[in-house]
Amino acid sequence: MSTYLIAGLGNVGDEYAHTRHNVGFDVVDRFASLHGAPFQVSRLASVARVRLKGRNVVCIKPSTFMNLSGRAVRYWMDQEKVPLERLLVVLDELALPLSRLRLSMRGSDGGHNGLKSIEEVLQTREYPRLRFGIGNDYPKGRQVEFVLGRWTEAEAPLVGLKVGKCVEAVESFVLAGPEATMTAFNNLNLAL
Repeated sequence: MSTYLIAGLGNVGDEYAHTRHNVGFDVVDRFASLHGAPFQVSRLASVARVRLKGRNVVCIKPSTFMNLSGRAVRYWMDQEKVPLERLLVVLDELALPLSRLRLSMRGSDGGHNGLKSIEEVLQTREYPRLRFGIGNDYPKGRQVEFVLGRWTEAEAPLVGLKVGKCVEAVESFVLAGPEATMTAFNNLNLAL
């Protein structure tokens, strides 16, 4: 039976909950919740296990903090014997507007510390990632505050809608594969 690893990136702690940088956690939380799978604290991550039409889906929220995400991803890939092509990393993306999400099978870290860590540990850029656009509407020199900030009241409804779309994209990645998922989701321009 095929096993998939869905790694939502974020930082542990209440001060980071539901910030732009933690949207990876929010997506895997929603996915696991929809499938009635509670998260439990385990080695290097909180883990939830979902059965999806004959496939095992292991969801992790690394407890290593963003900059060491690669340690948790590697550990759980080894633990569950998941090959690179069945890993999906879910993360926030400054280079995409809030209306967009994008699945890609490879790419640079784009300055994202979570991806940087995963790339260093896995020794490759060739792994699937689902990028959740957060936009880059912040004053010069304020990137850190923006990324670690919470969504505005105006953004919140669209964020909720998009987290749901990302859950659909995760399900599609597992059930239909990456090509079909890219075709279905990469050109969406979400609005309320």
